[in-house]
Amino acid sequence: MTRNWLILADDLTGAADCGIAFARRGLEASVGWHGAEAASATEVLAIDADSRRLSPEGAGARHAALLRARHAPGMGLIKKIDSTLRGQPAAELAATLGALRESGRPALAILAPAFPATGRTTEGGRVHMNGAPLETTPLWARDHTYESALLTEVLASVGLSARLIPLELVRGGEIPLAHALRSALDEGLDAVVCDAAAPGDLEALARASLPLSESVLWVGSGGIAAALAAALPESGAVAAPAPTALRGGVLIVVGSIAEASRAAAAHLAAEDAAELIEVPVDLLRAGPADPRWAPLANRIAGSLASGRDTLVPVTDASVADLSGGAALAVALAELLAPAGARMGGLFATGGETACALLSHLGVHGIRLLEEVEPGVPLGITQGAIEVPVMTKAGAFGNEETILRSLERLHHLTQDLTGESAR
Repeated sequence: MTRNWLILADDLTGAADCGIAFARRGLEASVGWHGAEAASATEVLAIDADSRRLSPEGAGARHAALLRARHAPGMGLIKKIDSTLRGQPAAELAATLGALRESGRPALAILAPAFPATGRTTEGGRVHMNGAPLETTPLWARDHTYESALLTEVLASVGLSARLIPLELVRGGEIPLAHALRSALDEGLDAVVCDAAAPGDLEALARASLPLSESVLWVGSGGIAAALAAALPESGAVAAPAPTALRGGVLIVVGSIAEASRAAAAHLAAEDAAELIEVPVDLLRAGPADPRWAPLANRIAGSLASGRDTLVPVTDASVADLSGGAALAVALAELLAPAGARMGGLFATGGETACALLSHLGVHGIRLLEEVEPGVPLGITQGAIEVPVMTKAGAFGNEETILRSLERLHHLTQDLTGESAR
């Protein structure tokens, strides 16, 4: 079975979610991103295409270009999509399949976006979130691309043919499931949509499909990546750079408006576990000319320099406010640049936010170390600075997630250095 994998993702947190699954199995895994110097060569490379806010045509073209540049024969391939279908997953998949077939390789997409550990399941070919159809959730109301979350219809919208593999077939045994996958490949279908409501469903799918790795690609989120990694032979532990004592406080940036991230930030502030310094969204729109800019940037940097973990949420944000999310992420990165030089570590919610800040600081990749909890990987930055970094998708986790993640980081550095915790 292959030890070398390429993961193409539409954002940074998703790339890290998938890559960390392989790091847990002893494979060297790193994350890089579009537009930056290539991350260090490792057995598993996850690349953030930074395509979620692009047009369907732009997102597809970027994925096809990355595939042509980084994929080689014998490599396993995962196309990471958002588990709630944000962005342009169908257009990206169509372009990725097209690029694979240019080389004469048969390619069947195994579409399994479920991530049961974070409440995402696929039932009857439709995405559900915490048991409810995705279309009924606040997240869908705030941000969606397609008319429905019925995956066969989503694929049909870009001209891809697909068949549903229902839950009873997924759970019906490895031999019938493998036969269904081979039949779809032989018929020339573009994709199969796979139901999954529990981690064991994804594990069964991984075992049945891995023998077809030369002819398929897997499309999904951290759930299918974890299942594929678990189905591989376990490797010995790989020596990896480890966090040293934190030289400054941890910078906690909450750039997401998702309810889970806002609740976690509020809980952290209520526990007085970090200095709270809010960044109004109108300040980011105004830019450095605003008289509030420099004092706020200096205040955040000073808090970190004093060794205090510092929570920086973007406030007064609404769907309309964040419609220009890429520009706001860049502005936030510029505001936090002085803080970045003083931070001992980074926790960031929202891939666009994390990528903009790290790129601004001269970081071109992350070497992955461990998973603090589902959807929260820990790694070490690669580039101009080397500090621990944790990323989290905006809608993952609960109100304790950030607090638990910070505790894990401090305990880890304490264990490695023998120094007392703060």
